Amino acid sequence: MMLANLSVVLVAPSGALNIGSVARAMANFGVDDLRLVAPQTDHLQDAARKMAVKATPILEQAQVCDDLLHALSDCHFALGTTRRFGKYRENLLHPDEAATTLVPLLGNGRVALVFGREDRGLKTEELDLCQRLITIPTSNLLPSMNLAQSVAVCLYEVAKAHGSSTLAGNGRKLATVSQLEDLFDHMRRSFRDIGYLDPQNPEHILRAVRRFLGRAALDPREVRILRGMLSQIDWIEQERHRLAGQGGNDTLPD
Repeated sequence: MMLANLSVVLVAPSGALNIGSVARAMANFGVDDLRLVAPQTDHLQDAARKMAVKATPILEQAQVCDDLLHALSDCHFALGTTRRFGKYRENLLHPDEAATTLVPLLGNGRVALVFGREDRGLKTEELDLCQRLITIPTSNLLPSMNLAQSVAVCLYEVAKAHGSSTLAGNGRKLATVSQLEDLFDHMRRSFRDIGYLDPQNPEHILRAVRRFLGRAALDPREVRILRGMLSQIDWIEQERHRLAGQGGNDTLPD
C-alpha cells in the first residue's frame, strides 16, 4: 500500500492529547509512520494513549528526533503546513491540491507531511526544508485549527486522492531532503563567493530558489547537474582570484 510511504511529522508538539488524537487520525486513514521533533511532552503518557484509543501502536513506534532535518533524512519530498501568508510563504496548496501532488510521489519514495507547534506553527527555516507548503482555508474569525484536526483534514484528502488514483509512481526516484540541503548549502557558498547574495539577507534569494525547485521535485541526477554547474562557478571564481593576484595578465579559457 502506497500510504506506507507517507510520514506525519509533528514539530515540537506540546499537548499529549493532541499527539494521541493525531495517532488516531493516522490510523483512521491507514498511515502509521509518526515522527516527533523535539516533543515538549511525553507522547506515551496515559492522556495520549487514551486519545489514541486503538492507535497506541503508532505512539509506541513513533520516532523521536532532535531536529526536523533528522526527521526528514530519508524523505524524498516534504510538505509543510502554515496558516500565515506573505514573504517566503507563497504558492500555497490547499489540502486537496497537496494530496494530488503527493499521492503520485508515494510510489517513488517517502513523503512527509510536516505540522508545526500548536501555538506558533513552523518557523521559516523549518519551512525551508519543505518543498511545498500547505494551508487550510479557514474563517478569518478563527483561522487557526487544532493540530489533530489539521492532520485529519490533510490525511482525509490524501486518502481520497489515493483511493481515486490509479498512479503507482512513474519510477522516478526523487532526491532526498538531505541531498537537497547539500545542494542549497553549496549554492549558498557559491552565490556568496560571487557576490550574488545580499549580505544583510542572504536567505532572501535562496528561499525563492527553494520554492521553484521544490515545485520541480528534483531527482538525484538533476541535483548532480546543478551542483556541477555550481562547481564550475566555483572554479571560475577561484581562477579569477588567482589571475587577479598575478596582475591579470592571463585570461580565463573559453
